Amino acid sequence: MPRTPAPLLLVTGLVLALLAMGYGALFSVLDDIRDDYGIGETALGAIIGIGFFAGFLAQVLIAPFADRGHARRLVLAGLLLDVAGLVLIAASRDVPGLLLGRFVMGVGVGTAVPAVRRIMIVAEPDRIGHNLGRLLAADVGGFAAGPAVAAVLVGPLGIPGPFLVIAAAVLISVPIIARVARIPETEAPPAARLAFDLLRIRPFAGAVALGCGVFLMIGCFDALWTVALDDLDTAEWVANLGITMFALPLVVFGSIGGRLAQRVGPFRVGSVGLLLGSGFMLLYGLVPTGLMMFAVAMVHSVSDALTVSSAGVAVGLVVPAARQAGAQGVLGGLETLCAGVSALVVGALYEHAGRAAAYGTAAAAMFLLVVVGVLLARGSWRLRGAPPTGATDRPAPVAG
Repeated sequence: MPRTPAPLLLVTGLVLALLAMGYGALFSVLDDIRDDYGIGETALGAIIGIGFFAGFLAQVLIAPFADRGHARRLVLAGLLLDVAGLVLIAASRDVPGLLLGRFVMGVGVGTAVPAVRRIMIVAEPDRIGHNLGRLLAADVGGFAAGPAVAAVLVGPLGIPGPFLVIAAAVLISVPIIARVARIPETEAPPAARLAFDLLRIRPFAGAVALGCGVFLMIGCFDALWTVALDDLDTAEWVANLGITMFALPLVVFGSIGGRLAQRVGPFRVGSVGLLLGSGFMLLYGLVPTGLMMFAVAMVHSVSDALTVSSAGVAVGLVVPAARQAGAQGVLGGLETLCAGVSALVVGALYEHAGRAAAYGTAAAAMFLLVVVGVLLARGSWRLRGAPPTGATDRPAPVAG
């Protein structure tokens, strides 16, 4: 099969990087929003969480339309919604305005991301792991760039500055992406309007459980990282550097991790990575200093870089091509829902019960999701390789 054209790889990567950049900027200024706007940790958790809830709704309700020949339109619509959300956040100084802006951003991300993943999976099915790893690298690279933009612009322009600059960058990119991304679309509609019927495929449900474990971790990490370091009297540059340094291994090793999942088996790799991740989360709640949290995060980032693509790779292997956008939407939607619940719960736990309780609860929930995922996917534990051609709604055969 011919390799995916380089412009398509660049465009899909650019989309994910831009979508992640605004969220990365928001994530890095949570402590500034708390101090300058007088917003407590529980409300900050809600601001982070509502974007995940919005992403859930968009991914389960809108994503299946990408399987009906509308992938390119959904990508462009998602970018425009992201611009609107960024402008709303820049204009807001209170909780309702920030919630609205974050909600609109979440809808934009949830609209575009499953369509992007479908494009890459269908374009080059024999390189699912490699290409999903590249998309992960672009996503994380954009997320890491957000704090850097915020660090440069918050001082001279205030909190709204980075969001307005990133919104302008996204808006400028839209006509470029529209011109380059000429995507072959499917003509045959899938069997169901929504994709929840795919959860009857036990390996798919197992992949979703593992993906939810990853995003539970992300929701906890995002809601608490800057706040916890600030409360441990850690310099602000440590928090920003930690975000960038955490992202770096995922950018460098993202495609390697995707290939590892496809070659060794996504359920094997994903389960090991999530178990390690639960251990790291527990340590975040127990270490006594911000610098020790930073050190744990540096090890954690390498583990995640080599494992977090596994759920998406597993879905690519067990779901037929004609249902990939819907399947990725269900995966991403339930992942973001889990992250939203996690952000809300750990924000409240942190405020009322402390750091150890918040991180410890997240670690226990992650371990439970590993158990559920392994039990559901046990019949496909050894699954690896490329998806079969002409797949139906049954899982791919095991390649021993």
